[in-house]
Amino acid sequence: MRHKDQRSSLGVTREHRAAMLSNLAASLITHGRIQTTLTKARALRPFIEKVITKAKKASVSTEKKDALHLRRLALRDVRDEDAVTLLFNEKYKEFGQRAGGYTRIYKLGPQRISDAAEMALIEFVKADDPGYKKSKGRRSAKAKASVKSAADTPVAAEAAPAAPEKA
Repeated sequence: MRHKDQRSSLGVTREHRAAMLSNLAASLITHGRIQTTLTKARALRPFIEKVITKAKKASVSTEKKDALHLRRLALRDVRDEDAVTLLFNEKYKEFGQRAGGYTRIYKLGPQRISDAAEMALIEFVKADDPGYKKSKGRRSAKAKASVKSAADTPVAAEAAPAAPEKA
């Protein structure tokens, strides 16, 4: 049974997956965006967002030992000391005002030639980027018709008679 088995296995062993995600996260922190397969990008997103949350918590921590503990926890996941230092000293400031959603995944058009894997670009979202507003679902036929008829009718100001001016 697969109860509570929520992570993507990526078809490799546990140790290989941990090393792969660590390397992908270090590259993402260092370069800001990386191109990889869509499956790896989707597996990387929750991994890197948890590390960024640790960096944010360490920055607001009042005690030095709490910040050091969070840094060591991040080093356990991302095994590149330079990348973790960069994240904890500089990059965390980009995400100070965001309450999550630190990464964005773009699907790239052509598939990889060798194995036809879907390619994707994963990047950090800027702090001032509002993103896009999601629609609230499909509109009914009546709502579409009312919007269409409102666009076809002349503006109410032009149709109404002009008000007398005061002299």
